[in-house]
Amino acid sequence: MMQKNYNSHRLAPASFAKRDERVEAAAPCLEVQTNSNSFNNLGLAQTLLAILSQQGFVTPTPIQHQCIPEALAGKDVVGIAQTGTGKTLAFGLPMIQNLAKSKGQGLILLPTRELALQADEMLQKVGRSLGLRTAVIIGGASAHKQLADMKRNPHIIISTPGRLNDHLQQRSFTLERVSVLVLDEADRMLDIGFMPQINKIIAMLPKERQTMLFSATMPPEIFSLAARHMKMPVRIEVAPAGTPAANVAQEVFIVAKEQKMQLLDKILTENPGTVLLFSRTKYGAKKIASAIRRMNHTAVEIHSNRSLSQRKEALEGFKCGRYRVMVATDIAARGIDVKDISFVINFDLPDQLEDYVHRIGRTGRAGKSGKAISFATPDQRSDLKGIERIIKKTIPVLALPTLPPPRAGQVSVTRPDREPFRGYSKGGYNRGSHRPGASKYGGFHGGAGRQNRGRSRYSR
Repeated sequence: MMQKNYNSHRLAPASFAKRDERVEAAAPCLEVQTNSNSFNNLGLAQTLLAILSQQGFVTPTPIQHQCIPEALAGKDVVGIAQTGTGKTLAFGLPMIQNLAKSKGQGLILLPTRELALQADEMLQKVGRSLGLRTAVIIGGASAHKQLADMKRNPHIIISTPGRLNDHLQQRSFTLERVSVLVLDEADRMLDIGFMPQINKIIAMLPKERQTMLFSATMPPEIFSLAARHMKMPVRIEVAPAGTPAANVAQEVFIVAKEQKMQLLDKILTENPGTVLLFSRTKYGAKKIASAIRRMNHTAVEIHSNRSLSQRKEALEGFKCGRYRVMVATDIAARGIDVKDISFVINFDLPDQLEDYVHRIGRTGRAGKSGKAISFATPDQRSDLKGIERIIKKTIPVLALPTLPPPRAGQVSVTRPDREPFRGYSKGGYNRGSHRPGASKYGGFHGGAGRQNRGRSRYSR
């Protein structure tokens, strides 16, 4: 494969230039260290190494260790790694260093607003002192501010496919300068039906570019996407698909639906620490959060019925300890960087059994231990076996303890099977929401993708 030359343009984008010269000048002077568990021997410029050291990043994760040298060389990369393994820096550091040497622009596509904001936060943590400019293009935020950010000629655009596609259709800006494309959490984007938007976006990009694709799993659709849009990509796989977090103790209770809330009450009372609880539906998440507050625990909910500001407040409150329990739909299963979660509770098993791995990966991070407790109804034993096949491990089934009596006003939170679907225009991601098939101001304009049968799992 002919290696792309990312050093042919020596001038950096405006206001990045002086600092870029430091990055570029330092690159040839790197000293290779004998310690393989270090960022120092990956080809990064001394300026970036100094920033990483200041930020407390000492040892690269496996995906960072393998991906950074290949990405710095301008190669296309397919990375297979669990969520929470440091993928943002794996592609972000090479992107920052290479863009500092060129007139190009980076584009990062992610499936959710939270992941986009988190990626921006991480990139700014590393690139702010270098003058890095980013633009976050997501639903639920001010379109006027997004256009203003794009007029500032950002070095990196971070976006969800739906909102970006809307801007492109309105000819608000173009992507003609994009030289590096990253598709992060690609399997999730396909799951929720973003394939039509992704294809439209890629069609507007320059043919000569570097493309990096990161995914936790590798379904046939990802192979197809890579074959169509990438040039002899290097495949990097740091953990087999379906590998659960190593430090997470897993257990399950077989419990009737009407007893789930009593079991939750007992667990929260007898086990201290922060809790991330997963509900199958947004209807259930709202009811569960309300019930937990009646148990005298602080709780907040996060799902697609919440506005962007509400979701940001929920995450920040959970991170800083203002809320002990965060009740979430699968919108929070991947990539949400919240440290020191004591345990995860699967109040409902996931619709897509593969999501079990991503859910429990929210605890037991950074070498710490965690616990995952799942509630399964008697008719879900086959689903439980399916999860065990995915993780290649038997999950201990614990005997149901003596449960406390139901609290006053306690009712089942299971969503009625025949509750009518209300669409996205009211209660999706609010205006600007970009569920697959959702127009800018609600409603539909087609574009259903894989598993998008009438409604996305994220709309629940």
